[in-house]
Amino acid sequence: MVAFSHAAFADFLAANDDSAVVMLNLLRFEPDGGRERHLEYLKMAEPILDRFGAKILFRGDGLPVLTDGEVKEWDAVLLVQYPQRSAFKAMVDDPDYQEAFRIGKSALLDIVLQPLKHSAPLL
Repeated sequence: MVAFSHAAFADFLAANDDSAVVMLNLLRFEPDGGRERHLEYLKMAEPILDRFGAKILFRGDGLPVLTDGEVKEWDAVLLVQYPQRSAFKAMVDDPDYQEAFRIGKSALLDIVLQPLKHSAPLL
């Protein structure tokens, strides 16, 4: 099921908002046309992302997982950068985005939405 954790979302928004955040999207598509509906969602969402200063940094298809243990394979990965957490919240609340998300949500069997913050460069 595709739904926000209300507690995690509130904690995410309550944290410091002065730097960019990148959302890692791990996506598993519905077998009956999910990938196609996801592409339709992206076409609708990209101009909305622009309005909020967000941009897609990477979009790619998953290949077989190379590690052992509990393995969950993903059909696609998306990395989206937002200028601040509040921009993500404003986008999610936007009526145009909500219409696009209705299509995007119908495309997904499963999703992980993991915010990432920039860390110090590796030495």
